[in-house]
Amino acid sequence: MDIKPVYQRDILPENNSELNLIPQIMTNDAEEFLFVAKYVQSLGYNELNWNLGCPYPMVTKRCMGSGLIADAKRIEGILERLYNESDIIVSLKMRMGYDEPTEILDVFPLLEKYPIKNIAIHARIGKQLYRGAVDLDSFERCLDKTSHKIYYNGDITTVEAYQEMVNRFPSINHWMIGRGLISDPFLPSKIKRNSTEFPENSHQIFRAFHDELFHEFSAALSGSTNVLTKMHSYWEYFSTIFDDIKKPIKKIKKARTIDVYLDAVEEILDSEFKTCHLH
Repeated sequence: MDIKPVYQRDILPENNSELNLIPQIMTNDAEEFLFVAKYVQSLGYNELNWNLGCPYPMVTKRCMGSGLIADAKRIEGILERLYNESDIIVSLKMRMGYDEPTEILDVFPLLEKYPIKNIAIHARIGKQLYRGAVDLDSFERCLDKTSHKIYYNGDITTVEAYQEMVNRFPSINHWMIGRGLISDPFLPSKIKRNSTEFPENSHQIFRAFHDELFHEFSAALSGSTNVLTKMHSYWEYFSTIFDDIKKPIKKIKKARTIDVYLDAVEEILDSEFKTCHLH
C-alpha cells in the first residue's frame, strides 16, 4: 500500500499550519484503514474521519462511501479491527443510507459499541446525490437512535436556512456546511452576526480570496486548461452571490486563455453582491 503524492501533499502539517485539519479516509477494508491511520499518526494527527457519505456511483458501486451503509456487519468488522489495533480517534461522515433512509438505523446499534467521537449526517440518501430536498423527518429519527454526538449536514446555504435548522433541532450544536460555504464564503460570518449583509470591504476580501485560489491552482496544476476547468467549477458556486452576471459567467465557461478568464472575473468583481432579508 502507498499514499498518492497528491494526498501526501494535501495533509502535510506544513501545508495546514493555520487549520485544525482532520484527515479523511474512504475505504471498505480494515487493512487499508489501519495503514492510513498509522500514516497520519506519523504526521502528528490523532483523528481520522471515515467517509460513509459519498454518493457518487464510481464510489458506491465499489461498496464505499454511502454504498457501504447497508452492510452494517462489514462496518462493524472494520471498526473492531481498528479499535483493537490502533489508538487513533475515529469520527464518521454519513448519509442515512444509499437506497433507503432507514439503512443507517441498522448501523447505530453496532456503533454504540465504540467510542466514536462524532457522526456528521447528511440528511439525504446516496442515490439522491445532491438532488431533491433534505429529509428532515428521517434525520430526526436518527437522533433518537444513537447516544453519539451528531452533527447536521445538508443544504445550509443561507442564514435563514441555518436558523430554521437550529429551531427544528435544538439538541444539535454542531453544523457542517459544504457547498453553501463554497457558494458564499461569507456565510459563516453572516451566521455569526445573524445578518444577511456582507461584511465591510467584502469585494476586496473576495478578490484576495479568488486571487489566492487562482494562484495556488496555477502553481499546483499543469497547463491553463486544467486551471480554467478548476476555476470554472468554483464559479458555478460563486455566481450565486452576485447580481446579474450571466454574461461574464458565459465568458468564463468559454474561456480558453487565462487573459480571457481574468477579464471576465474583473467584470464580475465590479458587480454587486446579492442582499437578502431575513423573514
